[in-house]
Amino acid sequence: MFIDLRSDTVTRPTPGMLEAMFSARVGDDVFGEDPEINALEAKVAALFGKEAGLFCPSGTMTNQIAARVHAMPGEEVILHKLSHIYYYEAGGLMSNSGLSVCLLDGERGMISARDVEEHINPDDLHRPRTAMVSVENTMNKGGGAVYDSRILAEIAEVCRRNQLIYHLDGARIFNALAVSGQTPAECGAMFDSISICLSKGLGAPVGSVLVGSAEFIRKARRVRKVFGGGMRQAGYLAAAGIYALDHHVERLKEDHRRAKELGSVLTEMPWVESVLPVETNLVIFRVAQPLNAARIISALGEHDVHAIDFDRQSVRLATHLDFTDDMLSRTIEVIKKLRF
Repeated sequence: MFIDLRSDTVTRPTPGMLEAMFSARVGDDVFGEDPEINALEAKVAALFGKEAGLFCPSGTMTNQIAARVHAMPGEEVILHKLSHIYYYEAGGLMSNSGLSVCLLDGERGMISARDVEEHINPDDLHRPRTAMVSVENTMNKGGGAVYDSRILAEIAEVCRRNQLIYHLDGARIFNALAVSGQTPAECGAMFDSISICLSKGLGAPVGSVLVGSAEFIRKARRVRKVFGGGMRQAGYLAAAGIYALDHHVERLKEDHRRAKELGSVLTEMPWVESVLPVETNLVIFRVAQPLNAARIISALGEHDVHAIDFDRQSVRLATHLDFTDDMLSRTIEVIKKLRF
């Protein structure tokens, strides 16, 4: 039994999703004529209470487009030092948009309103102008940590009071909403723009949607073209996204349940030093020395259980649509058998 826990991006379309893709009506999206793309963009925008949406190949592209539209070269973005938009997007804030960054610390990758307010630059020609604040929910490097809605609202107030743009990297936002109980519209009301991934927990093969005001999306569409993200008959992908939104949101709680079980078992292992709190579908644990992450990943792989390292001592497991209860039982069996 091959068990892939490296990421929630490894899933394959379900039979129902494939049927939706095969029956998609398509047109040329660059001309604005793909009905499935148009329907997906309108659907996601409406869910989050925004005026418009833009379908892109990846969450990296939606994040980078947002930064390019919201801030001018030489301006600064405030964000956590482990944020995906900074840590995992190949220096895109700098290379794509010429932006400076103000990197904050914060437990499990999360920041506070006080953190933000204290790091807004004064009006001083020696300093970059603070233009934008970006948060990530759930926080990948924090083990799928979920922001308290009250804290997000407090940061929103700081942004509005200081005329700063507030962007959400919502790569796993539906996982976060399943925990917080917020509706997408309640979440959307706090932010100027949101990047929403369809190919992680929701199980679509490709794509993310950027949402915001109609004027913001008009500008974003031009930047998408500059970045090479204008696709043609992409409605086949959009149909998968629509299906995912209609059928795969409620089941995210199953992924969370399985992740919690894995986390609970790992806390009992003598070769595990610690496990980050498990709130959603990500389990990050620290390996006790003298072992390291590579050794644990190799040992798991010998039993066809596959994971990734997050640093020399940390391993991440990600539960997802294709990870079943039988796979969970087998993974727990393997974990308990490991001896070093």
